[in-house]
Amino acid sequence: MKLLVINPNISRDVTSLIESEARRSARPGTELSMATASFGVAYIETRAEAQIGGYASMQIAAEHYMQHDAVIVAAFGDPGLPALREILPIPVTGMTEAALVSACQQGNRFSIIAISQRIQSWYRETIASYGFSDRLASIRALDEPLAHIGRVQQDQGDRLIALAERAVADDGADVLILAGAPLAGLARSVSDRLPVPALDGVTCAMHQAQAMVDLAANTPRRGSFAPPPSKGCQGLSESLSSLVGRQHLPPHPIREV
Repeated sequence: MKLLVINPNISRDVTSLIESEARRSARPGTELSMATASFGVAYIETRAEAQIGGYASMQIAAEHYMQHDAVIVAAFGDPGLPALREILPIPVTGMTEAALVSACQQGNRFSIIAISQRIQSWYRETIASYGFSDRLASIRALDEPLAHIGRVQQDQGDRLIALAERAVADDGADVLILAGAPLAGLARSVSDRLPVPALDGVTCAMHQAQAMVDLAANTPRRGSFAPPPSKGCQGLSESLSSLVGRQHLPPHPIREV
C-alpha cells in the first residue's frame, strides 16, 4: 500500500521528524510519500492557523490522492481531517484522532503533553469534537518561547518529561500522549522513563491508516460524508475544485496491500 503523509505547516525539519517515526511504523511493502505545505506557518497553535493548515492539507491531498491508498494528516489537531474525509474516496486519519482512540484502548484517562500554552484551547476543542472530553485528565504544556521548532525535543526534552510525570502524579493520567509533529519519535525514546504508556501521534496514525486500508470499507454515497453536491467554483486549483465542486468522485483503483 502507499500512504500520503501531509505536514500541514511549512517546517521541513518537522517533516523529517515525522518521516523518521512513520518509517519505523510502516509494514513491509508500505510506501510513504511525504508532503510539506508550501504556504502557512512554522507550527500550528491557533484556530486561524489550523484553518490555513487545513486548506494546505486539502490542496496537497487533492493533487496526490489518486496515487495513494490512504492519507495521514500529520499535525496534532488534525487540520482539515473532516473535510478530507468528505471529499476523498480513500481513508483519511490524523495524529490526534488516532492517538485518542489508541489511548482509550490502554486506560481510562489520558493527558496531553504539548509544546505551548496557547495551543491548549484548540486542542480541547478538537478533543471535544471527537467525543473524548470525559476521558481527558489534563493538558500540560511548555510555558516558554520555542527557539527552534525542529529542536524542541533536544531543547525541552527534560521539561516535557517533567510535565508528563506531573500529569500522572497530579492529574491521574493512565496514558500520556506526547502531542504534536515536532515531538514525533519522543514517546519511543523516553518510554522507559515514564510510569505509564506514552503514545506518539505519528505512530498511532500510521498503524490506523494501514488498518483502514485493510478494512477496505466502501466510500460513502449517502450521509454527511457523501461527496459534496455539484456547484460552481472559483479561485481553487483544478484538482481541488474537481473534488469540492463535483457530485461524483472517480473510482479509486484497488491496490494489492
